[in-house]
This record gives sequence, C-alpha cells and structure tokens, in this order.
Amino acid sequence: MVERVPPRSAQPRSRLRVLLASGAAALALTAGSVVGVPVGAAPQQAQAADSGTSTLTVAVAQSVDSLSPFLAQRLMSTSISRLMYDFLTNYDPKDNHAIPGLATKWEPSADKLTWTYTIRSDSKWSDGQQATAEDAAWTFNKMMTDEGAAQANGNFVANFKKVTAPSPTQLVIELKEPQATMAALDVPIVPKHVWEKVGDFSKFNNDTKFPIVGNGPFVLTDYKVDQYVKLKANKDFWRGKPKFDELVFKTYKDQDAAVAALRKGEVSFVAGSPALTPAQAASLKGEKNIKVNEGPGRRFFALATNPGAQTKDGKKFGNGNKALLDQKVRQALFLSIDRKTIIDKVFQGHAVEGQGYIPPRYSTYHWQPSADQSLAYDPAKAAKLLDEAGYPLKGDQRVGKDGKPLDLRILCHATDPNDKAIGKYLKEWWGKLGVGLKVDCLDDVSVPWYAGEYDLAFDGWSVNPDPDFVLGIHTCAALPVKAKDSATTDNFICDKTYDELYKKQLAEYDTAKRADIVKQMQSWMYDSGYMNIIAYPNAVEAYRTDQIKSIKTMPEAAGNIYGQDGYWSWWSAVPAGRSSSDSSGGSGSTGVVVGIIVAVVVLAGGGLFLAKRRRTTADDRE
Repeated sequence: MVERVPPRSAQPRSRLRVLLASGAAALALTAGSVVGVPVGAAPQQAQAADSGTSTLTVAVAQSVDSLSPFLAQRLMSTSISRLMYDFLTNYDPKDNHAIPGLATKWEPSADKLTWTYTIRSDSKWSDGQQATAEDAAWTFNKMMTDEGAAQANGNFVANFKKVTAPSPTQLVIELKEPQATMAALDVPIVPKHVWEKVGDFSKFNNDTKFPIVGNGPFVLTDYKVDQYVKLKANKDFWRGKPKFDELVFKTYKDQDAAVAALRKGEVSFVAGSPALTPAQAASLKGEKNIKVNEGPGRRFFALATNPGAQTKDGKKFGNGNKALLDQKVRQALFLSIDRKTIIDKVFQGHAVEGQGYIPPRYSTYHWQPSADQSLAYDPAKAAKLLDEAGYPLKGDQRVGKDGKPLDLRILCHATDPNDKAIGKYLKEWWGKLGVGLKVDCLDDVSVPWYAGEYDLAFDGWSVNPDPDFVLGIHTCAALPVKAKDSATTDNFICDKTYDELYKKQLAEYDTAKRADIVKQMQSWMYDSGYMNIIAYPNAVEAYRTDQIKSIKTMPEAAGNIYGQDGYWSWWSAVPAGRSSSDSSGGSGSTGVVVGIIVAVVVLAGGGLFLAKRRRTTADDRE
C-alpha cells in the first residue's frame, strides 16, 4: 500500500493502489481547533495508572479516509491497515529487502509466471479462527472481480490470471505476464469468513462492528471520525505481542496544540502534518523527557500541472488552463522556482532539494538529471520559453494570442503551512515573469482536483521500497471511467511512451535492469514538465522518553517512526520502566504511558465516511 499525499499523498480511486497513499501520498488536515477531553471527564492518566494498562497515544494530523483496506489510501489509514492485517511479505527495517509475513517463503516457476507461497500455520484471526491460504486467495480474487474492492490496491492484481489455494498452507498465483512486484504485494489479507458477508465494497468502510477481526500486531477496538482510533495489542500475533497494551491515534487539527499536548504528557508521540515544522521541532529540542527524531523522508513535495483532465475513453472535462498543455510553458514555470530558497526558508534545512521522482532514500531507483537536462533556477531562460510559446510581455503581464493575460490557479491545502509559504514565493517569482497566480487554499482539495478544475496543485506521495505504485498512478489505466469520478490517477497523465516503460519495468525481474527503466521513466516525467519535485522533506517527529523507553526507526540506522513500510515502530515500542524483553502487557509497571480518550461527539452526517476519499493532506498514500 502506498501512502499518498493527496495526490498529495494521491485520494479516492477505482483501481490502482499515495496515498497515501498513498497517498498521494501531503497530509491534509481539517481546519479547526483540536477536540479536547469533555468537561467532567476523568483524566485518562489516572485511569491507566489504576488499571495498570500501558497506552501509547500518537497525535496525528491526518484523518482516516476509510478503515476498509480495499478503500484506504491516506497514510494514516494504510498505516492502520498494516497494524490490523498481515501481508504476504514485509520489508526488513534495516535495508527494505522482502522478508516473511503471512507467507514464510515464495517461489516462482521456471518461466516466473506461477508463484507459490507457503502460508504460515501459526497465524490466527482475532476471533480465534485460523488464517489460511484461502483467505489470501479470496482477498485477491475479490479484487480481481469486484471493481469496488480494487480501488486502493487493484494495480497489484491487474496482471493476475488465476489465484487458488490448493491447501490451507499453499497459495498459487498465476500471472498473464512477468511481474516484478511478487515479493512486494502490499495488500492486506482479510478474513474470508468476515468479509464475504460484505455487499457493496465501494461503500463499506469497515466501521460498523468492533473489535474488527484481524491478524496483525494490533486489533482495532474503537473509532470516532476525526477524533481517535483505538487498538489493543494482539496477544496471539505470530511475531510476538507488542509491548504496549493499547495504541491510540488521536486527531489534532491544530498541530501546535498537539505539540503542547506532548509537552504536558497527554500524548506520547507527535507525528506532525506530516512532519513537525522547523519552529515546532526547535521548540522541543532540549526539553526534558522529549526526543526529536529526524531522518531522511520517504516522501516528496511537488508541483503538479493539469495536463488536461480526461476519462479512460478520452473524453475531456474540467477547466484547466490550456496554456499548460504547452511543454515550454510548464518548463518555464519550473525554471522560475528557486528550490534552494524553498529548502532554506520554508523547510529551514529539514529537506533535500528535489530532483527525480523517487527520493534518494531509495538509492537503487533514485535518479538525477544531467547538467544539460536540469531545470535549475533560471528566470531569463524561463522568460525566453514563454516568448517562444506565444506569451509575450505586454506591460507587466504575459498575454496569449487571444489577448488574455496568463493567469493561473494552484490548489493549496489550507492546513499545510508549507503549501501556503511556497505559494507566496511562487506568486512573487511568477509575477516577475508576468504570470498571475491565485493560490486557492481549501480544506478539501479533492472536489476540484477530481473535477479537473485546477491549473496546478501542491502534490506529494510517500514512496514504498518498491516504486511500482507511485509509477502506476501516472498511466492511462489509472484514469477515471467517468468524469469527476474517483480514480487511481494522480494527475490525469496519459502517455504511450510512459506506459510502455511502465510495462517494461513491471516485467523486469533483474533489479539493475529494472532500475534503469525506472530511471528512464523519471527522466521522461522530468522533461515533460507535468511534475516538478521541489523537495524531499525529512521525517521530523518527537516523543516522550519518560513514556517510551525505546522505539524502532526505519531504516534502523536513521529513519522515520510514523508511516513506516511495516509495523516495526509501534510493534517494537517499549514502555518506560519496562524491560524490552517483557511482553506481558497487563503488568502494573512504572512509567505507564497514558493517553487521552476523546469524548464521542456526534458529527453532522452521522460521522459516516464518503466512499470517495479526499485529497486533503500532505501525505495521503502509503
């Protein structure tokens, strides 16, 4: 599962898998003040101390789009799916190589068109039933035959020919063509006996009955829209029970309030939106019992241009500025962006200057443009390209052949300070070129985005160790079936050259050869001007050391805690005052971590999810 920023990110869709999940995939926040403890409510700390239950409370900015693993695309949601359900394989936290998950081993046939997975016999669903190969086969077959079940991760099964379970411990997947992602199928396996009762997968959000049956390290026990998600440790998890008894993700719409809650000890961990701002991080450094963790991020921050919204059958819709259909115009805009200033002034050094589509954290696939190819900051060259494109200066404005000034709009996430700050710079830089810019900062950018009613947008995705998902969201197959429908597409890109490269990389099992193709795809994307990667933000987060004794980052040497490619952080976290070897969750150990349980607030609309997930954050897809 990829976590995406909304496309930033990348959020609702019918097929492929930002956001983010991807996502993507940019976490989007909802405007407003943080929901607090109701008047008269007993402090959770006292309750936890009395019960001897250790609770790890995580302050998050992003809301859940869906608890259904078939629909979830935001980073928050896909991260929870990893805690609730096991995948066939997992990623090693040291170097990202594939390791056993629900499958203990996997072997291809000589022609690599048939893959056989050995399913472990020591995994149980939380209702006591055995997890078997039949559950995995049913999960994949449902995605292959039901479009509603393929919205989040359908790209993984698009090439599947047949999936069977000859025995409880054997899963066989037959392919139409070779597929390099067979050891990286980021699909949560669900219990057949529970999910076969579901009717419309496109509308079922898995939020009607608790606890939710799963076989991951945690079991989801309660959920309130835009307030909190509660999980308890799965004592029967095959890898071992988590050290914390409970895990609570608490939603804060105001990240300064989340940081304040960390200072007070009301929460154990703060993730940021999706990272702490430089000011927030600086204010926490050096404070007693608080540790700020910073490592290379797995996401990118980008500008996306509207290449002309269209459906799979080629029907145009939306009102994107036609000037952006010209590659010279797109490149001119990017040539007038001073990335160094953005890194220094906006991210204040907590990011790396953007280049290729895949972050440098994934060195195998990371790409950099040559000196001749680079669209480095060059306002003079940008002006020349606009002249060549037919947009000369008249006074202080660029004017097209129709006599109309070149004025553009950019979608901005209202709760993302980076979007707002960079929007001001763009308005200034492009204004000097004679290009007008309106920065549209909205709480929910999904409506205009999927309607194709924008010119540019702040975009971003969390990238997995295997890059297939974030590459696939730019294929023609990812386009919506109907205008304004949710779809896998990040930005309506559809190009035969790119599609051919995508198919080649997917069918290439040799890592070096596949990496070369992936780099060709990034080169094409860069030259096209459809996507401009501005920065690779660092993961900046903080936690209380008097509540969390130790916790694993990914990569282990220097990486992130929140939003990992796996469940390592929360599964490994050890409560302060407890030995790391003590996995008995119910002991009355000292240093009990406590959380605040938010009061149930009845929201307008009954708190129901929209099946169409929103592009509202900076990092929506996993």
